[in-house]
Amino acid sequence: MAFFSTNIPKNRLNWVDLFVLIFIFTILYSILNLGAGMNAPFTLENQTEIALDPSLLPYYAGRSLLRMFIAFGASLLFTLLYGYIAAKSRTAEKVLIPLLDMLQSIPVLGFLSATITAFIALFPGSLFGVELASILAIFTGQAWNMTFSFYNSLMTIPKDLQEASEVLRMNWWQRFVKLEVPFSMIGLVWNSMMAFGGGWFFLAASEAISVLGQNIRLPGVGSYLAAAIEAGDMQAIAYSIFTMILMIVLVDQLFWRPLVVWSQKFKMELTESADAPTSFVYDILRRSKLLSVLQKLILSPIAKGTNYFLDQIASVSEHTAQEFQSIPRHHIISKLLKLLALLLFLQLMRDPIYNAYILVSSMDGGELLGIVQLGLYTLGRVMIAVLLGALWTVPVGVWIGLNPRMARMLQPVVQIAASFPANMMFPFITILFLKYQVNFEWGSISLMMLGTQWYILFNVIAGAMSIPNDLHEAGAIFKLSGWRKWKALILPSIFPFLITGIITASGGAWNASIVSELVSWHDTQLVATGLGSYISNVTEQGDWAGIIWGITVMCLFVVTINRLLWRRLYNIAETKYHLD
Repeated sequence: MAFFSTNIPKNRLNWVDLFVLIFIFTILYSILNLGAGMNAPFTLENQTEIALDPSLLPYYAGRSLLRMFIAFGASLLFTLLYGYIAAKSRTAEKVLIPLLDMLQSIPVLGFLSATITAFIALFPGSLFGVELASILAIFTGQAWNMTFSFYNSLMTIPKDLQEASEVLRMNWWQRFVKLEVPFSMIGLVWNSMMAFGGGWFFLAASEAISVLGQNIRLPGVGSYLAAAIEAGDMQAIAYSIFTMILMIVLVDQLFWRPLVVWSQKFKMELTESADAPTSFVYDILRRSKLLSVLQKLILSPIAKGTNYFLDQIASVSEHTAQEFQSIPRHHIISKLLKLLALLLFLQLMRDPIYNAYILVSSMDGGELLGIVQLGLYTLGRVMIAVLLGALWTVPVGVWIGLNPRMARMLQPVVQIAASFPANMMFPFITILFLKYQVNFEWGSISLMMLGTQWYILFNVIAGAMSIPNDLHEAGAIFKLSGWRKWKALILPSIFPFLITGIITASGGAWNASIVSELVSWHDTQLVATGLGSYISNVTEQGDWAGIIWGITVMCLFVVTINRLLWRRLYNIAETKYHLD
């Protein structure tokens, strides 16, 4: 499959090719230069100080971007593998989807607490271990909503397309590359943008690490911001905010905008919309003869070879599976293999589980009951934040998604608003709360919304953009308008996307509670009673019993709410509002 048009001059290069060549070499040189700094010497006693000199911000920005894109690449691979297995195996689905609910509810600080010491020990004397811990923390802010989106798309593929793939006798790899990934592309691109925004949100926590009594600073915009807040330097905070906005705009225009335009080719419709999204970068890439040559000589042979190799593996694996099913008592053999895998897992986890039990058994029942009560406070804030977020994101998201011209103008604005780390604004909001004596028990809800409402907005936009033009024309024929159009066309079409957005927003709100229920400005702290502020405190103190119980209670709340409410709505979306 060619990614760009080859309708270009055949006998000469043009200025576009010079621009593309310079850009490619700049990216490669930057990756090599910035990557070298990730393996610098490091000890806890002798760390590099984060200077507030604004001339260092370009280098800090490059280091942050490198971590973000490495984490995004890992998130994409995780999404495709995890989402595919969950969608294809009903047995695996019963385990993987509740596990995904729990994973998205574990705070970033929880992952850092469990990994930072191990990574430092794994790479002694090198900064690389801390870098890996930071990248893993960013990964945990990106992967979950991408995985939910891909899983949701696989579960809602129209039956006629599934039947067509069976008629054509496609193996699992052919279905994956020719049906499943293309069908999920629009939702995956928009959720990837939101996932990248989630990574920005926790950038400061992943670069300025304060866990288990350790304070570690990695070169980056997030650690620069943390240092500026500690110093109370408003000018440095302004520099970091400007740098962050510039980074977000550049990433949007150079990376996400071309992907949005490219993803429209996978929109399922019989008639094409007259007003499609555009991107000047995408147009430049299409005009480049250099990229066409690289694609023909390098990328296409690699893609064809990889596709052939995996196609052969898929054919052999399906043939082996059919032979296995023909063996008498294969169900018994399958159950024995699953039991063996479970026993092996329990054997590997025996010591960690025992050590965790020793830690948490020291906590008395009254303290545990107090943690559950804190969880109820945070639950109330999460539900209010999700409800308020949905009230404005649904109409605005539909308006943007159904108006390509508005989408072109507002996408950079929405991308900046969604990607901009809301916790960068917390110092200013804290000052306002202190000045006007705002009750932080309620004010923390607004901070939580700043980081989570965008999950709903991006999914609604993706849902509105993926409504086939055929349905719009049918609605015009039947003269649908106002509430009748919303009831008969818009809401049923966006409902699966909306529920996916609400599930990920709910999990994101729980995760964001660790930074929204406890904020500080210089020497002043505002604390809201809740599970998020509790986890922040015990993590900083290195209280492992409190960390484990806090995360466990948060996971139980998230899984319970998802099972009782959100997952039931998702089942309705999967069965009733299904495009066939």
